[in-house]
Amino acid sequence: MNFKETLNEKTVRIEEILAKFLPEEQGYQKTVIEAMNYSILAGGKRLRPMLMEETWEMFGGTGELVEPFMAAIEMIHNYSLVHDDLPAMDNDEYRRGRKTTHVVYGEGMAVLAGDALLNYAFETACTAFEKARNPEEYRRVAKAMTILSRKAGIYGMIGGQCADIEAEERQESVTEELLLFIHEHKTAALIQSAMMIGGILAGADTEQTAAIEKCAWNIGIAFQIQDDILDVTGSQEILGKPIGSDEKNNKVTYVTIHGLEKSSEMVASLSEEAVQILSSFSGRNPFLEKLVQQLISREK
Repeated sequence: MNFKETLNEKTVRIEEILAKFLPEEQGYQKTVIEAMNYSILAGGKRLRPMLMEETWEMFGGTGELVEPFMAAIEMIHNYSLVHDDLPAMDNDEYRRGRKTTHVVYGEGMAVLAGDALLNYAFETACTAFEKARNPEEYRRVAKAMTILSRKAGIYGMIGGQCADIEAEERQESVTEELLLFIHEHKTAALIQSAMMIGGILAGADTEQTAAIEKCAWNIGIAFQIQDDILDVTGSQEILGKPIGSDEKNNKVTYVTIHGLEKSSEMVASLSEEAVQILSSFSGRNPFLEKLVQQLISREK
């Protein structure tokens, strides 16, 4: 398997799936739809829908049942980025090498675009009920909807964002426990959602789903620590966004607490354990295992 070629092929496939679910740019609401599509079509790793589909395949999933959720998770991820980039949040002007949504469309329209992406994500995910072929698949879709909503909400990503904003205002009192809460909710929650949904839709049982949740927790924490490392060591040309945002916004990170070397060791350890969990399943997915391993060496 040529990992890079396979990764590119799978990314193109995900782009095609996303395009099927995006709204048409027409009507009096055309501008907000343009802003939605601008943000979601800006490229990116498409990590969450890819993790979802690969987990779905690992548990033997076939057909199109997973596709609405793949599109939905990417919409939710992108809505969070649109809002994160706003002046009231991280105040970033570049994302993935392009001007951020609020720079192009204005702050008000960017707020609406983020809101619209979140709402449209659930409209999109609901179409999976139309693809369910039997009562069991209906139950799986319903369970997936529950996970998607909880992991994206106040007990997931939004809860982590809340803690993150408040931590910026009291940097001197940020503990490692609080930092872990932020990472596991703001970043890991959506990755958990992606992988758990992929498994559940394919028929993973309760024990297998719990193992996937733990695996995705490791991936999410490792991914965020690596992101913190790159904010210090990367370049805007490679990352496609300004570096030094954490320092500019007075953010405490694993790098500020533990330093670069220990932070890198933590990424490696978490990633190794995640791969061990994946390799324990009977329907092993070598590409998925390699994808997780690549998180420790990514440069953007």
